[in-house]
Amino acid sequence: MPMKGSGATALREIDRFDGGVGWIAYPEERMQRASHALVDGDDVWVIDPVDADGLDDLLADHGEVAGAVVLLDRHTRDAGAIARRHGVAVHRPAWMRGVDSEVDAPVETLGNTVGSTDYAVHKLIDTPVWREASLYHPEEGTLVVPESLGTAPYFLTGGEQIGVHPMVRFTPPRDLGDRAAERVLVGHGEGVTGAAALRGGDPGPRRLSRRPMRPPRRTVRDRRSRRGRPRAGRTERPAADLLPRRPLGTAWSTSRAG
Repeated sequence: MPMKGSGATALREIDRFDGGVGWIAYPEERMQRASHALVDGDDVWVIDPVDADGLDDLLADHGEVAGAVVLLDRHTRDAGAIARRHGVAVHRPAWMRGVDSEVDAPVETLGNTVGSTDYAVHKLIDTPVWREASLYHPEEGTLVVPESLGTAPYFLTGGEQIGVHPMVRFTPPRDLGDRAAERVLVGHGEGVTGAAALRGGDPGPRRLSRRPMRPPRRTVRDRRSRRGRPRAGRTERPAADLLPRRPLGTAWSTSRAG
């Protein structure tokens, strides 16, 4: 199974809901690059898209393409090619100018929302090596996170169904926990939904939970002198007590979309 697919595509539809649909162009790749089309009236906005045979038919079922959106600086993917084919521009946040040289299409700056939709644009990470934005529709409860969260296997540990990217697992974006989400759409893997199942049948929106990631409690034994005796004044302490006094990370959990 290759990390990243190429050549002939085999589009697999994912994450269909009233406000859009997603797809994976190379279902057998390990990266599980996922793309989405968000629908607003007759307009369709494609998010971090990977091109695929049959994609235009899928998009036409939902309306007319209004633009391609890049939410992560390294997710230009096929945004330029799809934008040119549909005669629209590539849109990116104002602070993500590095995208401009990576796409062969007109580029426009996103404002506070995606076009005239109710999808608000939020800055997640802004560093020289990682620039990422999320989208959030408060009425629909739809959260789009292109990279910090994912469901591809390399995002997950233990019994997680959605996890934090390995590179930011210990310093994840904190404001994601303030979003009440019915569904989370990600850039790697299928999205997740089903707040009611996690809340014992409560159909209301669920706030993504924050569970501090701490290692299991185990003792750090006294250092022994060369003669095998403990050094004076040393006592056993839990290893967690020796860690820096700051959150080490966040584990996110909800149920996978069908």
